[in-house]
Amino acid sequence: MENFTKMVSCLFHSRTQVHVFHLQTKSFAEHKALNDYYDGIIDIVDGLIESYQGKYGIVVNYTNLPIKNYTDNIQVVTYFMQLGEVVDILRQDIQDSYLQNQIDNVTQLIESTKYKLRFLA
Repeated sequence: MENFTKMVSCLFHSRTQVHVFHLQTKSFAEHKALNDYYDGIIDIVDGLIESYQGKYGIVVNYTNLPIKNYTDNIQVVTYFMQLGEVVDILRQDIQDSYLQNQIDNVTQLIESTKYKLRFLA
C-alpha cells in the first residue's frame, strides 16, 4: 500500500502544482493545457482510490509536497515527464488489472498534457 499512497499523494499534489503553473503562465496555450489537466486529474484519482479502497481498505498516510513557482515551459514539461516516471515506477506493485486500467487513464492525461505543452504551446 505504501507505493500506492505515494503515487496518489503525488497525483493530488500535481493538481495543485499544475493549477499554480496555470495561474502564473503568460501563454494562453499553456494556460489551457494546464487547465485541462487539473480539471481532469481529480476525478480520475478519486475513482482510482475508491476502487483500491474497495478491495484493500482505507488509504492512510498521504503526504504533501512543496509547491514551486512557474519559471518557463521547459520547467513545466520536465515536471510532467518526471510525474509520468513516478507513476510508472510506483504502479509496478499493483497487480489488479482494473486498477492498472485506471492508472492508464492517469498516464493518458499526463501524456496528452505533455503533447499540448511541447507542440501546441
